Amino acid sequence: MSQDALVIIMAIAVSLSAVAMVAMALMVFGMWKTMRAVQTRVDVFLPQAQNFIQTTQTALHEHQGQIKDITARTMNILESTQQQLVRVDDVMGDALGRAKVQMERLELVLDDTVSRVHGTVVQLNNAVVKPVREINALGTGIRTAVQTFLRGQKPSVAQATSDEEMFI
Repeated sequence: MSQDALVIIMAIAVSLSAVAMVAMALMVFGMWKTMRAVQTRVDVFLPQAQNFIQTTQTALHEHQGQIKDITARTMNILESTQQQLVRVDDVMGDALGRAKVQMERLELVLDDTVSRVHGTVVQLNNAVVKPVREINALGTGIRTAVQTFLRGQKPSVAQATSDEEMFI
């Protein structure tokens, strides 16, 4: 490569560096202008923010006693509520226990009543229904005997076969 070409390349590189430096200088100047605009806005807002902070601190100091009182009352209410819930839980547990005992007693009474009713039905069957059936059977036997003696004749083959079929 010749020296003229090398000089031209170096001149182009230096020119590009100079253009880049000018561009950077313009960007720094733009950032400076933007910072000045932001500073102007902050300068307008800053006194209002300081007044707000001061007012808030004053109100907080003035109402600090009330806030502590409200906090203490709230804690008392929470403790009282917790104690009441424990009592309600105890009462509910006691009531459930009693209800369970009563249900067991009711089941025992119901079982006893059912067994007594069953015994009564069995005794009624043995004392009333069984003798009535026996008397009915005796009456049927007597009636059949009387009818047989009153007829006085020998039964026919069809009637005898029918009677035998009934007893088989």
